[in-house]
Amino acid sequence: MKTHTQKLVTTGALLAVGLVLPMFFHMFGAGGVMLPLHIPVLLCGLVCGAPYGAACGLILPFLSSVLTGMPPLFPTAIAMSLELCTYGIVTGVLYRTYANNIYLSLVVGMLAGRVVSGVAHAVLLGFSGGEYSLQIFLTAAFITGLPGIIIQLLFIPVLVMLLTKARLLDKPKRRVREG
Repeated sequence: MKTHTQKLVTTGALLAVGLVLPMFFHMFGAGGVMLPLHIPVLLCGLVCGAPYGAACGLILPFLSSVLTGMPPLFPTAIAMSLELCTYGIVTGVLYRTYANNIYLSLVVGMLAGRVVSGVAHAVLLGFSGGEYSLQIFLTAAFITGLPGIIIQLLFIPVLVMLLTKARLLDKPKRRVREG
């Protein structure tokens, strides 16, 4: 991806994928387990960079909530929006900083996003009188979504590799530190 226009078009396409993919998984009752909104955002951060990944992550849960009713707007779409925005930023920055270290970018991005999601849920549910505990956070962030996490760690690197091999994606070059 070289130009701003190419990155915008790719981000738009990934937003569209993010609207359709969850519908497929929800037909089988597997939306909350397979984490289909996460895949296009993680890809966007890796393929287009942090600003585009952040925008994709921030917009997608709200857009999906309004157009499909999934996820529910409060508190899920709000917290998920912050989580996915974090995914887009962290994966985009790390992938370019540590040239092509896709697993480092994905794992750190996914962990950072889950922490942001936990804080957001705690704050939002605290304001509304809802209950949120460390056990609820750990179950929601790591246990329930484990199949989705595994799919992300297996599928996304292969897809990025195929896009790079097809020359649809430039390999990031390691940044040189001055000083």
